[in-house]
Amino acid sequence: MILEIVTPEATLLHTEVSLVSVPGVNGEFQMLNNHAPIVSILVDGTVRFRGDDVVIDDKFKNKFVHNKGEYELPIKSGTIEMKDNKVIILAD
Repeated sequence: MILEIVTPEATLLHTEVSLVSVPGVNGEFQMLNNHAPIVSILVDGTVRFRGDDVVIDDKFKNKFVHNKGEYELPIKSGTIEMKDNKVIILAD
């Protein structure tokens, strides 16, 4: 599935991933390939994702933590939409 992370400043990421985990209002939840459509509000926490061919632009690599094949991005709040195997996160 495609993951796109957008902030008010720039699009931080647009890449292929296999798993996305986000901090939802009612707790953390995960999405895998072909997940049902969903729209949710995100709270302060960490977006986590995995993928074999994750590509992060050099100018934004310092915003992500890479640990054992998993990438992490701290956020303050945001929204997420999963539809047609594409996840879009609008994050602060």
